[in-house]
Amino acid sequence: MRMKLISCEIFYREFCAAIARSVNTIEVEFLTKGLHDVGAPDMLARIQAAVDRVEGSRYHAVLLGYGLCNNGVVGLTAGDTQLVIPRAHDCITLFLGSKERYLDYFQGHPGVFFETTGWLERGESDGELSQLALGKKLGITASFDELTARYGEDNARYLQEELGRLTSHYRQITFIEMGVEPDLSFESRAREKAESRAWKFEKQRGDSGLIQRLVDGPWDESEFLVVPPGRTVAADYNSGIICLSATE
Repeated sequence: MRMKLISCEIFYREFCAAIARSVNTIEVEFLTKGLHDVGAPDMLARIQAAVDRVEGSRYHAVLLGYGLCNNGVVGLTAGDTQLVIPRAHDCITLFLGSKERYLDYFQGHPGVFFETTGWLERGESDGELSQLALGKKLGITASFDELTARYGEDNARYLQEELGRLTSHYRQITFIEMGVEPDLSFESRAREKAESRAWKFEKQRGDSGLIQRLVDGPWDESEFLVVPPGRTVAADYNSGIICLSATE
């Protein structure tokens, strides 16, 4: 089968490895990791534009390398070929291999955020922390002096206090090892981040099975939502995570 994959660039190494093992012909478009920073409406608009650019008659399916991702795919409409999306809360589900393992780990490790090669090499960030819209839009990543110059001293102090509240519950960095790392440098960078904050560090072995099954097919209903041409994605607040919109 010939298929088109549209994916966040943090999966670059993992999807390239999976595609090399697949019997299918996969053409790929990677979108910038920064889409997570612009908010759900703009993220949706940019992913939709990428889907709309696909010449559907050339492909058996359009594959999406995204999860629900803070509702960034809610409202996404398939073009004239079927759209296949993992039933994933966010990218971490794909790195861990299943939504069940994601929930089990997350519930057992409160105050954790994750690092992978993609998060580390596709621009400096603190994983999910970099996706705090308030911080991005108000420039909270700037220094106190820069905030003071922009907003005044009282407002700058308030913004720094609010950022502290937003991030105060984080206590651990978990590095997910996917088997695509060329050496130990990525793990070392994640460990250093944890040490610099006096946080716990842990390494978990990832599971590329869900990524591989996305590019291989067929797509089991328990793991993937297959969106027929013209249908729209909605959030499913039960175990399915995403579903077809019922308003069509």
